[in-house]
Amino acid sequence: MQIGWLQLRDFRNYRTLSWSPSPKLNVLTGPNAQGKTNLLEALGFLLTGRSFRTSRLAEVPHWGTAAVAVAGELRRLDGTVTVRRTLERLENGGWRSEGAGCSWARAVAFGWHDVEVLNGPPALRRNFLDGVAARLYPSHRATMGRFRQILARRNSVLQRGGAGADAQLGPWDEQFAEVGMELIDRRRRATAALQTEISRVYPCLAGERHKVELSYRCSVGEAAEPAALLTALERHRREEFRRGQTLVGPHRDDVLVELEGTDARVFGSRGQQRLLALALRLAELLPITEATGTSPVLLLDDALSELDPSVRDNVLREVEAAEQVFLTTPDPWPAATGGRWAIHGGGLAAA
Repeated sequence: MQIGWLQLRDFRNYRTLSWSPSPKLNVLTGPNAQGKTNLLEALGFLLTGRSFRTSRLAEVPHWGTAAVAVAGELRRLDGTVTVRRTLERLENGGWRSEGAGCSWARAVAFGWHDVEVLNGPPALRRNFLDGVAARLYPSHRATMGRFRQILARRNSVLQRGGAGADAQLGPWDEQFAEVGMELIDRRRRATAALQTEISRVYPCLAGERHKVELSYRCSVGEAAEPAALLTALERHRREEFRRGQTLVGPHRDDVLVELEGTDARVFGSRGQQRLLALALRLAELLPITEATGTSPVLLLDDALSELDPSVRDNVLREVEAAEQVFLTTPDPWPAATGGRWAIHGGGLAAA
């Protein structure tokens, strides 16, 4: 899949922009705070209807504007689709997103925050894995929404307590176990798909043979049936009432990332962690392509910083093999293939 053209109106610091990027590698250069990351965000918004930087729509519009428009043409072998999305300010001060997307459009985005997936709290690793699963399995995001609702209702019963509370938990426990194991199953499959690819990708980027292992750490171990989650809930029932919250389930699971048998949270330099985080994103490409039949667009924000020169060359070789790539860098960087673009003050020109 490729983006043939892009048009923006009042998106971040872009008042207007019309652009036809290269079908392969696009290197976006320029000083910091000029709009490189904003342009990647707009590309991701076109493809997915969401921002990879924020969940707050109010942060996206140009200051003082009441509407945002993003449009573009998406291409693949069997045809093209024109996608148009808008953001409009409501009378209550909120923002409404509208526009039909494209069922086969996918984007994989890498940014500075991805390093925190490795050394941050478990919630960041769960969010990362859920993002991968959502790109592989379209129903995963809706299932996540259902699970959060069930979890909130169950926690409400635990917090109220009192006579009959134990019986009230019964229906919620059954739904929690059923939907929870559905999430766990997809997370396990996503982890397995990433494991296969990162075993190839990371050594290619690092230029050395390294063993990377991903393992999904689940509160019910290797069990695959809802009954196992029900049993775990019953085992923790007394403590859950005391604390007023659900103590086991997919909302408590974690992903362990090991490099040469060592937890990545305590391994190596910032550059090594950054390279491993980048490898995790690149490991998504093939599984998504196989699952959807369409290659995702790759959005890489300052992916080359803090890397040794030889490793940078390895990264470029790897990403040049992808379908369409957008790579930002504050430094001049030659594009072996594709195009190079200079960004300054929300304007873009061929470099």
